[in-house]
Amino acid sequence: MAGYKIGRLTEDMKRELSDIIRGLKDPRISEMLSVVKVYLSNDMSHCKVYVSAIEGAQKTKESVVGLKNATGYVKRELCSRLKLRKCPDILFVADDSIEYGAQITKMLDSLDIKEDEE
Repeated sequence: MAGYKIGRLTEDMKRELSDIIRGLKDPRISEMLSVVKVYLSNDMSHCKVYVSAIEGAQKTKESVVGLKNATGYVKRELCSRLKLRKCPDILFVADDSIEYGAQITKMLDSLDIKEDEE
């Protein structure tokens, strides 16, 4: 039964973290930042949040620095919104999955153009 609770809480955390990050006013944090994945430990004491920016890996890393400075605020907001008894420690990790997906899409589009020419 605990697995269902962790899964449900993980999705709720992902939704709320996306909303909280959009409200931050730090200029280092990209406006096009997305929460890709949230991993919550079974005892709900640690949370890894993978974020990615459309602008690229460098902007994602810069955004993670801004998010690390705002971790206290994010943690307080998250606990108040989800009404958690014990708030997990949050660790933000840069992920380049959006940029990687865009590169693959570009490659596939270039293949379609070559096929049309033949």
